[in-house]
Amino acid sequence: MIKRLFDIILSFVGIIILTPVFIIVSILIKIDSSGPVFFLQERVGLNGKLFKIIKFRSMKINHNNSLTITLENDKRITRIGKKIRKYKIDEIPELINVFIGNMSFVGPRPDVPGYADLLKGESRNILKLRPGITSLASIKYA
Repeated sequence: MIKRLFDIILSFVGIIILTPVFIIVSILIKIDSSGPVFFLQERVGLNGKLFKIIKFRSMKINHNNSLTITLENDKRITRIGKKIRKYKIDEIPELINVFIGNMSFVGPRPDVPGYADLLKGESRNILKLRPGITSLASIKYA
């Protein structure tokens, strides 16, 4: 309960303080390429419940590619997308996910449906945790 309260308060403050960043990045994304400002993707959350993760869009919309993995020099990434990915700015909108309760600041990164279905035995325990913006794995393999 205390962790959730911490998430609510800190994400609310973060959203308020970072509103100018939201506006500037949104304008830059619209100038750089056509399409929506935000990228929404279904992810697996707490207890296996699906939710839409919110990020700034960093890739072209009609890239005619079904890859779910992004490579470092991927041609689908826009010019502004390279910058916002490098500094993790594309993940700032996940504060909204934290505020509404789909995510936490710290927890396992949420998988796309399909990967979570492959978890077996004790590995499925990860689904008992609220996914996070950052995790030990995110820090270790950054």
